[in-house]
Amino acid sequence: MTENPSIYARAGVDTVAGDVAVELMKESVARTHGSQVMGGVGGFAGLFDASELKNYRRPLLATSTDGVGTKVAIAQAIDKHDTIGQDLVAMVVDDIVVVGAKPLVMTDYIACGRVVPQRIADIVRGIALACEQTGTALVGGETAEHPGLLGEDDYDVAGAAVGVVEAEKLLGPQRVQHDDVVIALGSSGLHSNGFSLVRQILASNNISYTDHSDSLGGIYGEVLLEPTRLYTGPLLDIVNDPVLGSGVHAMSHVTGGGIAANLARVLPEGYWSEVDRSSWSPLPVFQHLANLGRHKLEDLEGAWNLGVGMFVITSPQVAEAVIKRLEERGIASWKTGSVSRLTRDFAGFEQGAKGVSGGAVRLVDSYR
Repeated sequence: MTENPSIYARAGVDTVAGDVAVELMKESVARTHGSQVMGGVGGFAGLFDASELKNYRRPLLATSTDGVGTKVAIAQAIDKHDTIGQDLVAMVVDDIVVVGAKPLVMTDYIACGRVVPQRIADIVRGIALACEQTGTALVGGETAEHPGLLGEDDYDVAGAAVGVVEAEKLLGPQRVQHDDVVIALGSSGLHSNGFSLVRQILASNNISYTDHSDSLGGIYGEVLLEPTRLYTGPLLDIVNDPVLGSGVHAMSHVTGGGIAANLARVLPEGYWSEVDRSSWSPLPVFQHLANLGRHKLEDLEGAWNLGVGMFVITSPQVAEAVIKRLEERGIASWKTGSVSRLTRDFAGFEQGAKGVSGGAVRLVDSYR
């Protein structure tokens, strides 16, 4: 028996608004669909033809799930919702590419206090555009209205994705060798981590997200919403190159936990690396926020990426060529350290993270 929509609406759930939101987003979602996607938009389950996996000798499925965190509070504060979707895709899909996997499909979940069709459509358009750019099919999603649990203009987003990698091409600590080169890839800004600290700093200085900053060249909210850089396409281009790919051993996505901890996760136990701060200058947004909070940049390395969004660990033989290829794809890249297995004292190093007993990393020298 179908519920009376008017009764449900009086309880706070507007299914008609949800249908309108789906209509507004259908075209952008459809652009992520190749011939493998079956059924289109609106089914109970997204369908993807996995026949190409038969071409793999030993296909390994790679999965990831994540959200955007409290960055959504800034989007809500300035009523700008068309970039948060890219943040979501980057947080999920760029975790898959670090093992060398090609993303196949993604689904999203939006929980909100009230369905505002245009707002939901803006979020999903951002997700779809980023999926399109990373070659990921957006095969399904859910928008859930939670009146009484969330405020009318509150929402949160989450997503999950699945990719595939040939077992013999799996990247990770098992490939890392002594004297490998650590390459840093530039970030576009804060990405989607450390925003609870950002919000605390602004609040303690009585700064609104709509206030203008001369030093940042715009209003705080828009600067802080700079979307997370997408690394998947350029990195897949490299790992699939018959020459360069053989020299890529591991990657690390610099997200929650900061710079040293995330790099340590992809080093073997007993191996270590020193990341040279002097090899880059943190983006202005980091220096500005650090000054507002009266913090040293070095004290923020566990919260913010400070300008490094990804690490790639390669053999010395391909390092320069990898940097050149990344630069050609618009990603600033540079050597920032090397890997060693020589015995040493690990005092002052971060060792492993998030349950992984990895290698040891510390940052040295001073920022440019």
